[in-house]
Amino acid sequence: MKISFNKPYFDDKELNSVRKALQSGNHSGNKEFSRKLKSRINQKYPNSHVFLTPSCSAALEMGVMLSGIKPGDEVIMPSYTFSSTANAVLVFGGIPVFCDINPETMNLDPVSVEQFITSKTKMIIPIDYAGIPCDMDEISTLAKKHGIIIMLDAAQSYGSYLFDKPVGEKADLVCFSFHETKNLSCGEGGALLVNRKEWFEKAAFIQEKGTDRKRMLEGLQDRYSWISNGSSYILSDILAAILLAQFEKEKLIIAKRKIIYNAYHELFNSDLKSFIIRTSKIEEFMKVNYHSFWIHMHSNADRKLFMEKMSDRGIPAYIGYVPLHSSKMGKSLKVNTEYLPVTDELSSKIVRMPIYPDMTDEELTYIISNTREVVLENFN
Repeated sequence: MKISFNKPYFDDKELNSVRKALQSGNHSGNKEFSRKLKSRINQKYPNSHVFLTPSCSAALEMGVMLSGIKPGDEVIMPSYTFSSTANAVLVFGGIPVFCDINPETMNLDPVSVEQFITSKTKMIIPIDYAGIPCDMDEISTLAKKHGIIIMLDAAQSYGSYLFDKPVGEKADLVCFSFHETKNLSCGEGGALLVNRKEWFEKAAFIQEKGTDRKRMLEGLQDRYSWISNGSSYILSDILAAILLAQFEKEKLIIAKRKIIYNAYHELFNSDLKSFIIRTSKIEEFMKVNYHSFWIHMHSNADRKLFMEKMSDRGIPAYIGYVPLHSSKMGKSLKVNTEYLPVTDELSSKIVRMPIYPDMTDEELTYIISNTREVVLENFN
């Protein structure tokens, strides 16, 4: 049997929705399906202004531009994140400063953040790895103390909650991904949530290529012109139509992923417990979207052997991120490529298991039984 690592979840709802969008003739952004989708997101985030973007990378760039990051400004982020987090800062001349992570969650460690704060620090970008919300209380305290902006990279965590609050409520800006690999997807897509009211209009100008087109559409003026910096950070209404259909199945998708997550959790925390150091952990005060399930193994050698044996049986088990501070690009920045002990150790031992809503009972049974056999045959 050949198992996929990830599969987008769709049915006739997406097909019907995109057909309507195509037939409408309104294919650019901020049209009917975009408005409906933003309204749906606003039900969860009533105090935010929602901007649909072509990707989470675009949302991050838009957020950096909106925040006024200038050349030489420093932005602290975990080294254990995707390249988009750092690229969004570099595009505008900012300097990514890499910090360490919490071993229990793989999210940014607030203690590590504080040691890197300087007079040049303008922003902190925490991430929610695997859909697990980061500790925003400590990060918010640090940000307020030093007058720093928080932009949460929530690429993997739409649908997750912390203390019954949706992720990102305590951030100035929140960036989501709706890429093919995410729970809710439209191939490529993202969103920027702006939580500062004084930034709402400025963000609209930036999204519309630096023009005040928003004011014209609202009937406040009879034409629009170029008034600020900006770019084309708008999601096509065709993709918004696909995504709207996905959002209507959000609870179903999470429920299906939860079944798989729980099966892995039971497997690795019972008879295979000695084989690993830890697994993904969901605290009682969290409600998560079950985006990913990971395990930490005892060594990099164990990881390589496990992945090899699983691949032989048609089951993909993958690594996580290559830490940015130790990557080719990270080293070329010559900012802080120093040793980050937790990141360096755990990034060489983490393995992610396949998870997608369409996984059949037969496939899940195959994965569970073969995982058990691989471990018992090779790690006793």
